[in-house]
Amino acid sequence: MTDQEKKQVIIVHSAQYQTTYNKKYLNRKVWEEPNFNHIKSYIPGTIIDILVKEGQILDEGESILVLEAMKMHNDIQMPFKGKILKINVEKGQKIPKSFVMLEIEPVE
Repeated sequence: MTDQEKKQVIIVHSAQYQTTYNKKYLNRKVWEEPNFNHIKSYIPGTIIDILVKEGQILDEGESILVLEAMKMHNDIQMPFKGKILKINVEKGQKIPKSFVMLEIEPVE
């Protein structure tokens, strides 16, 4: 590849700049808009207990499940009043970071 082929144009405040991107930038995880109806694991761990059932309506702050990570039990709570649509984990399951554990929907 020639040097010109490696260069890419970026636009900052209507000004155009030519630059080259390093490997780390090109291999980065692409940003995605957060979905507040998905409860994801913020750390890898093991599901110790599931305290809810599908279809159940919970208030904000109520416990949903317990995630063990780094020898600590983390109490995962409802972020808002809502209904449990789908449970994507089982007791004893090991999950990675950013795994969608539950799907919820807001309830008035």
